[in-house]
Amino acid sequence: MMTIKIYPHAIDRMQERGATEDEIIKTVEEGESFQAKFGRVGFRRNFPFASVWRGKQYKTKQVEVYAASQRG
Repeated sequence: MMTIKIYPHAIDRMQERGATEDEIIKTVEEGESFQAKFGRVGFRRNFPFASVWRGKQYKTKQVEVYAASQRG
């Protein structure tokens, strides 16, 4: 089982960018994964949105998360 730890810096960024903790966790658990820089793994998932973000209407919200493996 994977443990997901969200660091304070990431919490600040997700609040600025309109993502919720639940969306972050679902993105890691259920989203598409891809290789990212520096040996990290990226995760991407679309969520229904149907709302306005920064003055523009969007039907979906795409959340992208970058993760590093913690060992030991």
